[in-house]
Amino acid sequence: MIWKIWKYALGSFADDKTRDYDNVVAIVRTIILFTYLITNAFIISGVIRHWNYDNNTKLAETQQETAQIQEKTTHGTSCKEAYQDAN
Repeated sequence: MIWKIWKYALGSFADDKTRDYDNVVAIVRTIILFTYLITNAFIISGVIRHWNYDNNTKLAETQQETAQIQEKTTHGTSCKEAYQDAN
């Protein structure tokens, strides 16, 4: 009973010509649904993990502050080109 409801929830199976393949189609659609859910869970967890990371949203008032903030946000990364070009 639950499997029949799940099959219809994933897509209508009213065609008699495909009755032999209804279970296979439902399994494939279920796998696709779970891969979407897993992918979205990883994306959301990555966003939550890096939310407000190192608080690099501070606005600079002078060019020297801009250079200091840029150096702080690029410290420990391989992105030094922007900081070197600013000087």
